[in-house]
Amino acid sequence: MIKYITETTEYLQSKGFESPELGIILGTGLGKLLDDIDIIAEVSYNHIPNFPTATVEFHKGKLIYGTFSGKKVVVMQGRFHIYEGYSLQDVTYPVRVMKQLGIKTLLVSNASGAINPNFKKGELMLIDDHINLQGSSPLAFRGVETLGERFTDMSAPYDAEINKKFEAIAKKEGITLHKGVYASVVGPQLETRAEYRMLKIIGADAVGMSTVPEIIVANHLNLKVAAVSVLTDECNPDNLKPVNISEIIEMAAKAEPQMITLFEELIKTL
Repeated sequence: MIKYITETTEYLQSKGFESPELGIILGTGLGKLLDDIDIIAEVSYNHIPNFPTATVEFHKGKLIYGTFSGKKVVVMQGRFHIYEGYSLQDVTYPVRVMKQLGIKTLLVSNASGAINPNFKKGELMLIDDHINLQGSSPLAFRGVETLGERFTDMSAPYDAEINKKFEAIAKKEGITLHKGVYASVVGPQLETRAEYRMLKIIGADAVGMSTVPEIIVANHLNLKVAAVSVLTDECNPDNLKPVNISEIIEMAAKAEPQMITLFEELIKTL
C-alpha cells in the first residue's frame, strides 16, 4: 500500500497539490462549500492512480485543492462507501493520501438520520463519539503496522479542542448544534423499526452509512479529526414513514449554509 500511496501522492503533487494543511470530506448534499473555496487544482477520481471511483449519482467524484478561510485545503467532493462494493481499505485510501500530501487535520461532514427524539431534521449534530456497526475495520489487513500503530487507541477519536470551537461558533452564530453519538451501518437499505429501536437502546443519537472508517484511519495516522452530521430525517420507529432519498438530499442542502458557516469560522481559528 505504501507504494500505491506514494504513486498517488506524486501524481497529485504534479497536478499542483502542494502541502495542504487541512483535509475536508463533503457528504451528501454538501457540495456548495466549494463555492467559497479559491480552487487552484482539481482532478476527477477516475484520473487519479490507484483511487476508487465514486459510483453514487449524487457524489460528484473530484479531489480539489485550494484555499479556504486562509488555509490550504484538499477537499473530497464525494466519498466512497462499502455499500458501493468497496473494501474498507478502498473507502479510507484517500485519507491516507491526504495525510501523505501533508494534512494535519481532517474535517468530515455527512447526512444522517436522527435517532434521538430531541433532534429534528434540518438541524446539525457534532459527533462526539461513534459506534462501528459496519462489521469490520479499515485497519484489519496484513501490513497495517507499517502505516501506524495496529492497536489504535479510540478512547477519544474526535478532537476535543476542535469540538469546543465548533460549539462556541454555533452559539455565537445562533446555530442549533447538538452533540451526540453516530452509528455507522453498512446500508444501502434504510433501517427497520426494530433496528431503529436497537440503535436507540445501544446509545446512538444518529445513524448513517459513512464516516466511521475515515475517522478510524485518521486516528491511525495521528490526525486531528472532527465531524458534523446534517440530520436529514427523523427515525421514530413508532411513527415511521417511507424515506424519500431526494427529500434527504434536499434537507441536507437546506442545512448546508449553517454547515458552511461552522467550517469557515472554525478553519479561521486553526
